[in-house]
Amino acid sequence: MTVSTPIVSARTQQLSLSELFQIAEEQTAAGQAAQAVELYKTWIAFNDANPLLHLAYFNYAVSLSKAGDIAGALNALRAALKLNPDFGQAHVNLGRTLEDCGLIGQAVLQWRSYVDATNDITPDRINHRHLVLQHIGRVLEGAGKLEEAEAALWQAMELQPHRTEAAQHWTSLRMRQVKWPVITPSLNITARQFMDAMSSMTAACYADDPLFQLAKAYRYCRTTVGRPDLSNFTRKPVRKKTGTGARLRVGYVSSDLRQHAVGFALSEVLELHDKSDVEVFAYYCGEPAPLDQTQARIKKAVDHWRDITSLSDLEAARQIVVDEIDILVDVNGYTKHARTKIFAHQPAPVIVNFCGYPGSMASPYHQYMIADEFIVPPENELYYTEKVLRIPCNQPVDRKRAVNPRPTRASVGLPENAFVFASFNGMQKISASCFARWMAILLSTPGSVLWLLVGDDSVNERVKQMAQQAGVSPDRLIFAGKVQNPDHLARLGLADLFLDTFPYGAHSTAADAITQGLPVLTVPGKSFASRFCASIVAAAGIPEMICDGPDDYVRKAVMYAKNPARLIAVRESLQSQRDSCPLRDMDGLVRRLEELFWQMQGDAERGETPVPDLRNLDVYYEIGAELAVANVEFESEHAYRQRYLKQLKLLHEYAPLMPDARLWTGAAE
Repeated sequence: MTVSTPIVSARTQQLSLSELFQIAEEQTAAGQAAQAVELYKTWIAFNDANPLLHLAYFNYAVSLSKAGDIAGALNALRAALKLNPDFGQAHVNLGRTLEDCGLIGQAVLQWRSYVDATNDITPDRINHRHLVLQHIGRVLEGAGKLEEAEAALWQAMELQPHRTEAAQHWTSLRMRQVKWPVITPSLNITARQFMDAMSSMTAACYADDPLFQLAKAYRYCRTTVGRPDLSNFTRKPVRKKTGTGARLRVGYVSSDLRQHAVGFALSEVLELHDKSDVEVFAYYCGEPAPLDQTQARIKKAVDHWRDITSLSDLEAARQIVVDEIDILVDVNGYTKHARTKIFAHQPAPVIVNFCGYPGSMASPYHQYMIADEFIVPPENELYYTEKVLRIPCNQPVDRKRAVNPRPTRASVGLPENAFVFASFNGMQKISASCFARWMAILLSTPGSVLWLLVGDDSVNERVKQMAQQAGVSPDRLIFAGKVQNPDHLARLGLADLFLDTFPYGAHSTAADAITQGLPVLTVPGKSFASRFCASIVAAAGIPEMICDGPDDYVRKAVMYAKNPARLIAVRESLQSQRDSCPLRDMDGLVRRLEELFWQMQGDAERGETPVPDLRNLDVYYEIGAELAVANVEFESEHAYRQRYLKQLKLLHEYAPLMPDARLWTGAAE
């Protein structure tokens, strides 16, 4: 008896649609993509009367795409839509395929056609309509059409307010466009839903609330990263190193080991590691891109370079296990292109949060965080689930970065004799209160100007209009265009005083300014992001530039503009300490970093690796999400903690809370 092959069964109409899908899926999983494509093509040719032919075309398109036949995939998706114009997922995929081909305009038109066709929304269409609107917003945002992106995302939010992705992007867009208030509740979207949708990074720009940021990171880790399937994953036990003379194996995982602020910061650190004591692995998980000078330098500095971009999280974790890494450093945190699920496998005995993310990871597997004494003083350790270890300054600098000759003021559009205030932080860091302080400073210092990084044209115009509404001539705001990094560094010193933002202050930008001799004025808060700049200023040896609060910030800015001699003294102090201050002592920083790695190794060998404390973080999230709506900008540490304690007591009266190591130590509080 002859057994029929799938192709023969397809030709004779003996293969059902479900069998077709199953067999094609098995072939694809077995690496037989070409056979799956041929099977779909045959089935479609001989089963054209099937009422579900559009589904076969759709899966055919998926197989063609996996096989690299993009033109065939486009034709198959169009065939599916010709058979069933209401097929939402085909609209989504057709738009995505056009986008991948670089046809952004056609992709948006494709998605808009579906949006227009689904005005009479029904339950079976709502998810696809929502997804299409999200895609429109995402693509338009990437194309720089921020207003149109915002409008599309708002439609998506109103359609399904409980889904957070659209609102997360919408809020971020509002910040980038300096639109205030950032959150605008409507009849369909509550303030709480906005709080739920904010990313951890956006929340750090929105409010100086380290407990809410901690709880939000915990919530994100639990709901989005989740717990991986560890049934087929084998970890290795702690390898004994202390006293053996063996090198410690340290792995750095990052998407930013390239021409990026993090790449700049780590370049010299990686070069200075004592390779007789530490064996360094770099795991790159960023987007594929042409090799740049920074990445080439990092590759040369490390012992082993692993590009894990194309590996799954499980495959990457297995590679780390094979490499027998002792200390695994997460340099991404919850930032773009992060691969947090790799760490969730716990592929190394010790996992460290360092350098890339301004806050706690609040995960069960990040055991340590490296910071400094200013960013996380001992009394603030309760805002972090990791055990906090400290280096002299948390901002590494690269003393070898190229800097071009300093240009003239005229060549960059600055007035020759005016006092130049500058702030080169991203637009998303400028809050309404921060901007109001800047306008007060300009009003008190006639003839001065404010130098900002250029944004979108509409954003620049909005900023100028807001200045005019505050009584400041728009001509006093000057925008610095985009230039190569060596040119940007060179022009920084043309300004007289850098004005930091709050609550998310300058990080590497502050270090760049100070390195070029530009004093930075800052106000520290409570959170990691709000204290980072002050840490840099202190490490540079000019603590007088750290203000006591917003009023002191305005007072000092005006004072320095009116008394240039005092600012000259600060510049001279910066210059005299340039090569001896902790900010530029990279040799000392790296030696301390290695001491901490060995300390972690010793803890691991003794079975004393710390366990992250995650108690009551759900409770802190519920409280923080409500309190953050009020967006109290500045308050004392005592007042801040009392607001949380008040709510903790109320919740405890309703349902007893277990004690934790933060604010709630029990009913006697």
